[in-house]
Amino acid sequence: MASTSPVDEKSSSIDKEKNEVDLKDIEAVALPDFDDPNIDRDAAIQGVLEDDSPYPEVRSAVANTDDPNVPVSTIRSWTLGLVWAIIISGLNQFFFFRYPSVTITGIVAQLLIFPLGKLWARVVPNVNIFGHGLNPGPFSIKEHVLATIMAIVGAYSAYATDIVAVQRVYYNQNFNFSYQWMLVMSTQLIGFSIGGIARRFLVQPPSMIWPADLVTCALFNTLHSQSYAGVGNRGGLSREWFFLYALAGSCTWYFFPGYLFQALSYFSWVTWIVPDNVPVNQMFGYVHGMGMSLITFDWAQIAYIGSPLATPWWAEANIAVGFVVLFWIATPILYYTNTWDSMYMPISGRGSYDNTAKTYQVQRIVNPDATFNQEAYEAYSPLFIPTTFAISYGLSFASITATLTHAFLYFRKQIWTQARRAMHEQPDIHARLMSRYAQVPQWWYAIIFLTMFAFGIITIEVWDTKFPVQWFILALVIAFFYVIPIGMIQAITNQQVGLNVITELIIGYGLPGRPIAMMMFKTWGYITMAQALTFTSDFKLGHYMKIPPRPMFFAQVIAAAIAGTVQLGVQAWMFTNIPEMCTEDQKDGFICPATEVFGTASIIWGVIGPARQFSHGQVYYGLVFFFLIGFVTPVIGYVANRRWPNSWLRYVNFPVIFSGTGYIPPASAVNYVPWAIVGFIFQYVIRRRHFSWWTKYNYVLSAALDAGVALAVVIIFFCLQYPKNGSIGAETVQVWWGNTVPFGNADAKGTPMKFLAEGEFFGYASYAPILFLRHEANKSDSPRTWK
Repeated sequence: MASTSPVDEKSSSIDKEKNEVDLKDIEAVALPDFDDPNIDRDAAIQGVLEDDSPYPEVRSAVANTDDPNVPVSTIRSWTLGLVWAIIISGLNQFFFFRYPSVTITGIVAQLLIFPLGKLWARVVPNVNIFGHGLNPGPFSIKEHVLATIMAIVGAYSAYATDIVAVQRVYYNQNFNFSYQWMLVMSTQLIGFSIGGIARRFLVQPPSMIWPADLVTCALFNTLHSQSYAGVGNRGGLSREWFFLYALAGSCTWYFFPGYLFQALSYFSWVTWIVPDNVPVNQMFGYVHGMGMSLITFDWAQIAYIGSPLATPWWAEANIAVGFVVLFWIATPILYYTNTWDSMYMPISGRGSYDNTAKTYQVQRIVNPDATFNQEAYEAYSPLFIPTTFAISYGLSFASITATLTHAFLYFRKQIWTQARRAMHEQPDIHARLMSRYAQVPQWWYAIIFLTMFAFGIITIEVWDTKFPVQWFILALVIAFFYVIPIGMIQAITNQQVGLNVITELIIGYGLPGRPIAMMMFKTWGYITMAQALTFTSDFKLGHYMKIPPRPMFFAQVIAAAIAGTVQLGVQAWMFTNIPEMCTEDQKDGFICPATEVFGTASIIWGVIGPARQFSHGQVYYGLVFFFLIGFVTPVIGYVANRRWPNSWLRYVNFPVIFSGTGYIPPASAVNYVPWAIVGFIFQYVIRRRHFSWWTKYNYVLSAALDAGVALAVVIIFFCLQYPKNGSIGAETVQVWWGNTVPFGNADAKGTPMKFLAEGEFFGYASYAPILFLRHEANKSDSPRTWK
């Protein structure tokens, strides 16, 4: 047997050490500066060695190449983008005030722009206008991306338009168009400036994958027949044909659960057997119940809180566990022990009630000038809400503190590293490819911010809003403070922590009795952050699709300004020309349901105030301890993860657990249980066992299902529901068993467990002491009794 010489042994040892050093260098590039549950060490190293993203999800949806010569900012892309920005924002604002309504989503814009761009390339002559060609050749994928971003950046009704509508409907305030325009521009574009400043932390790092953007990228690449290494080499049907088949199937199928057979959507089959059994309906129902029926055949219900094919499975598991513990275990315990007198109300719902189990009449506790009437409140009732609604408030409180604790414990190193790292230093092929383009200077965003800040101050000071400037500044500080930790969580998990409740709580305690100020503080504090993350998500989409940052900047700013102006114009026209606008019996259905909810919230939080709900001795005082729970639980998880670093504990994310069920209400169990089941099948089972199929088709399937439902919704609404004020099929398809059985049971009716006799009311003396004493003093001649 030959012996190994000392020289060979030394050479072998040197090679081994060199390989170990090289592997450590690759790991340093591939692995993020925090314990990322999305990362797989071997897959990340493979991606870096292939000069691609460390994340298989990104590799499957995004090309790792770029051609800087592809047309982007052309007359064609700007024309298509701005035309659709005007059309879609105007239509969505018009139908925003109607019930039933329809929303034209971003994926519809994405699909509509594609054939128009192809048609433009085929028929429009290439003449020069101001030195730019009218038809620069084939419709490019980058033109498509830029046009789509312009079309959707302001597609949905601006939050501030609801302030304008509520002022007009509830408080008889009709300030002029200058006020309205500056208010909308300020609330929309301050968020844009914050998002631009946050790019370094939320866009450039490869660990900020933004899962929802991957579905959009996959659709762009599929429509333009892009081929790249990350798709894999699996044979079979091409992604283009797969998308078309899935799109046709999704669009066709939705006519059944969406119109012809709505029981397929609310498939609470157990409740159909015993429609009047209240406990069974409360546990198995989908409208006001806990959703233990498990199944729906409606993709719109499944994807209501986001596509389960986009969200990572570990994040879905956190939400599913949170839902089971909080809504399948804790909620029934609280309800059936009659905590908060909850048994007199539905177990789940989005309404508010008085102490006679009737809908709370906010008009009874306000003066004609919309100020709070203490005597009327004491003579009427405290405000009560269903158990799931109360739990959702507690979870909102917990998510606020949990987000800060989690960000400090897990993200502090990543934030510090990104604060010092330039674009070309990012350990990611996409950042390096984007570094060749001229970046947007920070002072551009600063100019946007200062201009919109000035608009905000003018809006507050010139008109009688009763909103001090210092509170405006505090709202912006809250948005700035939270945008990076919330953005990092959303970029990793596809779940956003909302600031709506905490901003309502702060302003309700700080400036009680000022509903306009409450709405403004909430909008600048919450929507500024939400808008910042919407813009940041678009930045990431442009980052993935290699859109030069400067054209992207101008496209977003101009399109957002135009869309906001169009929305205000449409809204002003509607209030001027539609009779009885925002009344319950408006003949064309323009009853303004969202405005009613927003206005009621302004009274509950801005007029009644949180002090009468959450302070010591009030009904829901116990919920404030969720702040402490949210602060402590991430610390426990962090310590446990450090003790057992390779266990399942690394996937536990308390901000996601607390905020993941934040859509309840208005969402219900039907939007969570089937969502988690579908997510488990695709994001865990298929991803593990059939990875090549998942890589090639998963995001394309998600896009096709979303697009099919979006198209079907538009067709159903404009062809079957909107004409003749919804009377089509009123005596046939609308009244057959398959469309009535889910809505005729105790679940749909929101039947409570306990009922009150005439003159009875529930509650405790500590909730309404004057009312109680008044009742005791008049017990002999009063028909009302405590329950």
